[in-house]
Amino acid sequence: MFKHILIPVDGTELSVAALDKSLTLARETGAKVTVLMTIEPAPIVMMAMVQLTEQQNRYHQHAKEQAARHLGEAAAKAKAAGVPCDTVQVDHDHPYQAIIETAAGKGCDLIAMASHGRRGISALVLGSETTKVLTHSTMPVLVYR
Repeated sequence: MFKHILIPVDGTELSVAALDKSLTLARETGAKVTVLMTIEPAPIVMMAMVQLTEQQNRYHQHAKEQAARHLGEAAAKAKAAGVPCDTVQVDHDHPYQAIIETAAGKGCDLIAMASHGRRGISALVLGSETTKVLTHSTMPVLVYR
């Protein structure tokens, strides 16, 4: 069975539910987990260069604090479940690539993640990091809905 599971989280209820289910799977199979949170660059809007730099710095600091909080909560849950856990925070323009690269770099044999369940035109327009991982990953991906 699986020995090392990568669990990407983003702080949403759906990713927390996927984390909980993935920790149960890890405990039952004796796997360790790595929990990943990706920080994307701040969206760029038209403003003066000084304001832009200031806003990007504030955004990045806030995103890092949120990621640290979510990863800390995930690590505490894993510890309570008796599951060995590492946490990783990555800055990357494309979260799906960060997920695949981290899974490969950490020697994971499964990616377990949430699907946000977008359908119809919103799925087509917005896309989905889960869909991109499914499309580009060469390792198994377990999707929780």
